[in-house]
Amino acid sequence: MNRWRGVRLAQALTAGVDEAGRGPLAGPVVAAAVILNPKRAIRGLRDSKQLTPERRAVLAERIRERALGYAIAEADHTEIDLLNILQASLLAMKRALINLPLRPARILIDGNRAPWLRDCFADCEVQTIVSGDALISCISAASILAKTHRDALMARLDASYPGYGLARHFGYATRVHLRALVRLGPSAIHRVSFNPLRSWLSGELPFGVLPADAELR
Repeated sequence: MNRWRGVRLAQALTAGVDEAGRGPLAGPVVAAAVILNPKRAIRGLRDSKQLTPERRAVLAERIRERALGYAIAEADHTEIDLLNILQASLLAMKRALINLPLRPARILIDGNRAPWLRDCFADCEVQTIVSGDALISCISAASILAKTHRDALMARLDASYPGYGLARHFGYATRVHLRALVRLGPSAIHRVSFNPLRSWLSGELPFGVLPADAELR
């Protein structure tokens, strides 16, 4: 039996895909895929980074209630260190698409790179769109679900890995986070392939000294 529900309906469906968490020093990268319902419009969809946390939460709930289908997937810190962040992001996107309850005919992906989908979506049109999260509603919806899911996950992980402030910065390279790393060292969910951790752990730089090109948030 075909695992996809509503095959005839799905022939006209478009899935938007986006990720959250490429830049942080800790935690997974999260991707979401969303098929919106054209009969149940959601006002205010846009790039999740342009929304307040409160507005993101409201929209995320509406997306879950009104979308024809959605799925959220992760690639964890070990996969990021093994594959690199780009390949881990694409892996999370593919996982989200595979987990959709409806099979789309068209897949729109934020950015300029798409995961390898010929093995499971060979009959689908796949298109990448730079800044798609600000331009295409279904990609905006995926951006919002990925961001809210990851933020909530990092807030929960804060209790398991106290002292780093994960509930405040969600793993990004803030001064608070870096000071905690110098004091505590990396936790089990930190990405050791990311600078400054890579340089510190390899001995390239003394622990606590930032690379010249370090970007803080």
